[in-house]
Amino acid sequence: MALSLVDKLVVAISSRALFDFEEENRVYEEGDLQAYEALQRARLNVPAKPGVAFPLIRKLLALNVGGHRVEVVILSRSDPISGLRAFHSCREHGLAIERGVFTRGRAPFGYLKPLNASLFLSANQDDVRDALAAGFPAARVLPESAKMASKYPDEIRIAFDGDAVLFSDEAERVFQKDGLRAFVGHETHNKDLPLADGPLKPLLEAAASAAKARGSGRAHAYSYGIGDGTFGARARARNPNADGLEHRNRRSDVSGRPRQERISARVRA
Repeated sequence: MALSLVDKLVVAISSRALFDFEEENRVYEEGDLQAYEALQRARLNVPAKPGVAFPLIRKLLALNVGGHRVEVVILSRSDPISGLRAFHSCREHGLAIERGVFTRGRAPFGYLKPLNASLFLSANQDDVRDALAAGFPAARVLPESAKMASKYPDEIRIAFDGDAVLFSDEAERVFQKDGLRAFVGHETHNKDLPLADGPLKPLLEAAASAAKARGSGRAHAYSYGIGDGTFGARARARNPNADGLEHRNRRSDVSGRPRQERISARVRA
């Protein structure tokens, strides 16, 4: 029977974000596909160095100890030869990654839905924008993330914006259209009505579920907001405890535009 990904936290990632393929990518971007393939073929048995998202992926896969809860899939515009090198690098680094899609230049985002992916990660800003435009949650991994991950080697820390990310953009649309006064009035009037889910809510739920199944304790969600706290009240009305999350609100007294809550999910790996 084929493995079902329905009940898994599925994260799709580009090969360049997972491994340091910057030198090879420069050859690829020069437009000489044959030279690029020849370079990858010559280095087929040379493990690539960890890329910017490597520490995060290693921590996510650590949740699979004692059960299969997280599936990481390589999703790349590279060619199949590059795919062979990527999987060889996975084995050398001890990453249990067995699935990948290599499209040889074609946009790979059509595979996100069949894979039931909760998130697409890439080091390429244009690919992230294209994935978002196609309707899939996506994020760019910055070089600083690897350094930050080393500060918390046993924890997964993910920061979310509130409106339009963890929750719907209902409040943000009011602010953009009618300004601060209308925003405050809208949120005060609707403070007891829960905000609808945003595109990354399933990711946070899946991470919390994986941590709970592994017996790693709770996933902690910390939120930070600027303003009078009405948005925070509506966010808390989502009752995240029902999702296995411990939610702690932090509000600032800074005046001005009431920014969305900042949510941080921390899952022990």
